[in-house]
Amino acid sequence: MQHYHYIFTGSGLSALMTVYEMILSESFKSTSILLIDQDLKKSNDRTWCFWDKSTVFESIVYKEWESASFSDSTSKKTLKIAPYKYKMIKGIDFYNFIFEKINTHNNIHFLNEKVINFKDDGNQCIVKTENKNFTCDKVFNSIFNPKIIKSQTKFPLLQQHFIGWHIKSEESVFNENMATFMDFSVNQKGNTRFMYVLPTSKNEALIEYTLFSKDLLDREEYENEIKEYIKKIGIAEFEIIEKEKGNIPMTCYEFWKNNSKNIIHIGSAGGWTKASTGFTFKNVTKKSKQLVQFILAENDFRTFHKKNKFWFYDLLFIDILYIRNELGATLFSSLFKKGNPILIFKFLDEETTYFEDFKVIMKCPKAPFIKALFNRLL
Repeated sequence: MQHYHYIFTGSGLSALMTVYEMILSESFKSTSILLIDQDLKKSNDRTWCFWDKSTVFESIVYKEWESASFSDSTSKKTLKIAPYKYKMIKGIDFYNFIFEKINTHNNIHFLNEKVINFKDDGNQCIVKTENKNFTCDKVFNSIFNPKIIKSQTKFPLLQQHFIGWHIKSEESVFNENMATFMDFSVNQKGNTRFMYVLPTSKNEALIEYTLFSKDLLDREEYENEIKEYIKKIGIAEFEIIEKEKGNIPMTCYEFWKNNSKNIIHIGSAGGWTKASTGFTFKNVTKKSKQLVQFILAENDFRTFHKKNKFWFYDLLFIDILYIRNELGATLFSSLFKKGNPILIFKFLDEETTYFEDFKVIMKCPKAPFIKALFNRLL
């Protein structure tokens, strides 16, 4: 069996970002790296958005907005987000950017196959695909297995699921300088449901119908809601340029407890998705940097993860929405209608002090969180 120093099972965002950080560090030139995925990453299969103050990946940012809006059933608020900007990166642009870097390094290889299994034998790992077997020193797994979470009840699982249409309309109805961060004016139907609108011009935008809930919908329901919203904002004639759909796990399940000395789970499979929002890109940029620094100094993946206060905040939030899913609009409205959006973004980026945490938390309804805390303590 061919041996590599590192094998990545899956080559999604977390794997590619980690390999990119390895390249930037220049400390892995003498190591052999293999990425295995049944997807060639040749299509624009997703869009990543994030708020940011830096110029990270500026060359592939497709669009950025200097302001955003938040709406519920009674009002609409413009959020002043400077010094942040809200940014969009298309999946295909990210894939092309990273693979261009990878292709200049002879020690990094890609295999277009499906991973069947992998295991830690103590001294090395074995990775099996449909046609080949490999050995390696370390495995970075980003293949998400929902059965792991569904087999337990301690940590509930919500799903951020959505369908989006990138449309071009006859009417010029969009403010291309303002993203609609969350529009909760749509019928909640006992869930947490909102529209997410990212205009790229006065008559083009990505419109996504998004839910934070336990169960998925039939495709027709998502698309009917998008049609109704398009009509509501004054568009009569439009064409669909592109469609996308997604399903992001929202859970505080302790993924890291499944790590072994030589196998680490990364990305959504490792709990790198921000549980309370489903945002992934910003978290992954941070985690991948931390992981590369870790493997330069440490050898046991079981010691990589460090639980922090934000994990507990997210745990209570998910507990609330799991039991009372209809409270989502109320919880987010309490934050964005009353709070400072810059502080909220900093809080969601897990960069706030305890005093700043307190300022954010005090904007939230107290009773649901006290009840969730009481239930967890018992």
